[in-house]
Amino acid sequence: MSRRRGLRTRAERLGRTVRRGVRAHPERLVAAGLVAAVGVLVYVLAIELFPYHSVNDDEGVYLYQAAMLLEGKLFLRPGAIPWEAVRPWFFVVDFTDDGVRMYSKYSPVAPAMFAVGRLLGDWNLALGGIAAGTAAGVYALGAAAFDRRVGLVAVVALAGAPLFLMTSATFFSYAPATLLNVAFAVAYVRAARVGSPRWGAAAGVAIGLAFFCRPYTALLFAIPFIGHTLVSLAVAWRRHARSQRFRGVLARSVAIAVPGAAFVGVTLGYNAVVTGDPLTFPYAAFAPNDGIGFGPHEILNYERNYTPELAAETTATAIEYVFTDWIAAGPIGTALAAVGVGAAGLRAWRRGGLRDRFAPATGMADGEVAALLLAVVPAVFLGEAYFWGTHNGLRNGLIDLLGPFYHFDVLVPIAVFSAAGAVGLCRGLATELRRHTTRRRARIAVLVALAVSAPFVAAAERDAVEDPYDANALRTDNLAATYEPFEERSFEDAVVFTPDPYGDWQAHPFQYLRSGGGFDGDVVYATDGGPERDLAVLAATNRTPYRFTYRGTWTGAATPVNPELRRLRVLDGGRVRARTTVGVPQSAASVSVRVETPEGFARYTVPAEARGNGTVTVAWRVGPETAAATNLAYDGGSAGRSVPLADGGAEVDLAVTFVGSGGASLTYRQEATVANGADGVEVVWPPETRVCRLTAECGYGGTWVGPDGDYVGGVSVETDARVVDGGASQERPPPIRRTAAR
Repeated sequence: MSRRRGLRTRAERLGRTVRRGVRAHPERLVAAGLVAAVGVLVYVLAIELFPYHSVNDDEGVYLYQAAMLLEGKLFLRPGAIPWEAVRPWFFVVDFTDDGVRMYSKYSPVAPAMFAVGRLLGDWNLALGGIAAGTAAGVYALGAAAFDRRVGLVAVVALAGAPLFLMTSATFFSYAPATLLNVAFAVAYVRAARVGSPRWGAAAGVAIGLAFFCRPYTALLFAIPFIGHTLVSLAVAWRRHARSQRFRGVLARSVAIAVPGAAFVGVTLGYNAVVTGDPLTFPYAAFAPNDGIGFGPHEILNYERNYTPELAAETTATAIEYVFTDWIAAGPIGTALAAVGVGAAGLRAWRRGGLRDRFAPATGMADGEVAALLLAVVPAVFLGEAYFWGTHNGLRNGLIDLLGPFYHFDVLVPIAVFSAAGAVGLCRGLATELRRHTTRRRARIAVLVALAVSAPFVAAAERDAVEDPYDANALRTDNLAATYEPFEERSFEDAVVFTPDPYGDWQAHPFQYLRSGGGFDGDVVYATDGGPERDLAVLAATNRTPYRFTYRGTWTGAATPVNPELRRLRVLDGGRVRARTTVGVPQSAASVSVRVETPEGFARYTVPAEARGNGTVTVAWRVGPETAAATNLAYDGGSAGRSVPLADGGAEVDLAVTFVGSGGASLTYRQEATVANGADGVEVVWPPETRVCRLTAECGYGGTWVGPDGDYVGGVSVETDARVVDGGASQERPPPIRRTAAR
C-alpha cells in the first residue's frame, strides 16, 4: 500500500512540475506540437509522394543494407547463385576463399536508423522520426541563438524548405547525418552553457556517429565548433591558466573529443572488417576515384577532370539553387535570412562583439551560438566545392528532383536566421508603432501586416514546392504503372527475372523490387542475362520462376512503360515442340521465317495460302541437338534445315519477318532459353517475344506484353509448347546440371 502511495506521490509531483513548466514556458508545448507535425508531414509525404521511392536508386542500397542489419549481416552471400545476377546497385563484390560476398559502399549508420522504422512496423516511421528529431534540434538552436519564438518560427522555416521535405521523405543518409550533426550542436551549446562534461560526452557521441555515417559531411559541420573549442581553450589558458575555469573548459573539450575519437576508431574498424584496410572506406573500394579533391574523377562509366574552375561553377549553381528554389519561400526566405544575419551582427556589435565572450567555464552567449551557426554555411559550401558529387548530381538530373542534397546541413542555419529575420521585422515594426500609438493598436497593426504579407509568402512557398513536387509526382505515377503487376500478387518461393536497362544491377533502376536481407526469402530477384546464367540461377534457387519485363523505353520514370509479369515453366524432356501463330500486319507483301542459334541459322519460306486467314503459324521444335521449323519449306541457311544447338546453355530464336510493298518491315522475334544434353533439353517457356519495326532485333521498346500494347494494326501473338519423346512439363524448375561460367 505504501509503495502505491509513493508511486502516486511521485506521479503527482511530476505532473505539477510539467504543468509549471508549461505555464512558465508555453512555447515548449507549441514546439512539441510543431515538431510532431513535422514528423507527420514527412511521414505522409514519404507514403503519398514516394510510395515506390524516388528515381535515385541509392535508396535501395540503404534499404538492402537495413534489411541485412536486421538479419545480423554485414555481407550478402549469393552462394551458388551467379553473383552477376543478384548484385545490388552500389554493392562491392569481394572474392574470398569462402566464396563471393558483397557489401554496400555506404556506412551502416543510416541503414540502422531506417531499420528502427521496420521494427516499429513501417520503414517510413524512421523518416518521420528523423525529421522530427531534426526539427526539435533546430528549435533548440534557434532558442539558444536568439529566443524561443525564433526557435518556433525556425521549425516552420525548416519544414517549408523543399530540400528538407524531399530529402527527408526518402531513404538517404543526408537527413540522418544532419540529425546527428544537429544533436551534436545542441549538446555542444548545452555543455558550454552549463559547463557539463556529460553534455560534452553526448556531443562527442553525436558527432562521432555523424562521422561514421558521413565522414566528410560531419567534418564540414564540425569545423566551426572545433575552431570555437580551440579558441576557447587558448583564451582560457591565457587568462586563467592555473584556475578552475581553465580546467572546466579543458574537461568539457576532452569530454567531447574522447567519444568522438572513439567513433572515428569504430569507423576505421568497420573499414577493416569489410574492405580489409582501415583506411579504405567502402565507397573508395567501390570507386577509388569517386572522392574529394581536384583532378580526374570517375564512377562507373562517367569520368571528368574536376578542376577548381568547374568546382567554382558548380558551387555557384548550388548556391543559386539553395537560396532561390530549395529553402522555404525561396527568395523571400533568403531575404529574411539576410535580415536575421544583419540583426545578429547588429546585436553583437552593440554588445561589444564576441571577443570577450569566449572561454568562461560556464555560459555561452547567444551571439556565439549565432556565429557558430552562421559559420556552418561557408564551411559546407566551400567544403563541398572540393567534392565533385554536386557536379555529378547536376549532370544526372537528381538535384533537379530532390535538391542539392549534399548541402542539406545548411538548412539548419538558414532556417534559424530566416526565423530571426521574420521575428525581428515583426518586433521592429511593433516597437516603431508603439512610439506613435498604443500597445494594443500596434499589435493589431502588426497582425494586419502579417495578414497582408501572408499571400505573398504563401505564393513564394507554393512556387518553391510546386515544381519538385510535381516532377516527383509524375515519376511516382509512372512507377505505379510500372509496378502494377506486383500490387495484387504475393510470392512464395519464387525467383523473378528483371530487365537490365542499366546493366547487371539489381534494384537499379527497379529498387522497389528487392530480395531482402539475403536470398532465402519468399522471392529472389535476379537480373535477366544470358541463357547459361539464367539456367544457373534456376538451378541454384530451385524456385518457381517469373519474368518481369516492359514495353517502351526506360527514361527514369519520366515517361511510362507498359509492364508484364509472367509465370514461367521449364519444359524438360527429349525434345520440345512449339507452335507460334502471329498476325499478318497491315500492308504486308511477303514473309520469311528464320530459326537461329549461336551455331547458325535456317531460313524458311511461307506459301501465300498459309497466310490467307490473316495469321501465319510456325511449328518448330527444339532439341536435343538441333532446332528447326517443321511445317515450312527450307530455303537455305548456314547449317542446313536444322540448326545445331550449342553445348550447354544457349538461346534459340524464332524470327518471322513481314515486308511491306514500300520496303518497311516488321519482325516477330521469340527468344527461348535452352539447356541441352545427352538426355534431352530444358526450355524456359514462354520465350521472350518482341515486335520489331524496321529492324530484325529490338530492345524493350518492342517487347510483346499482350494485346493491350501499342502495335501496328494486325499484330498478334499466340504460342504454346509441349514436351515429346519422354519427360513432362514442369511447373517448377528441375535440377539443372550445368553451372554458369564465372
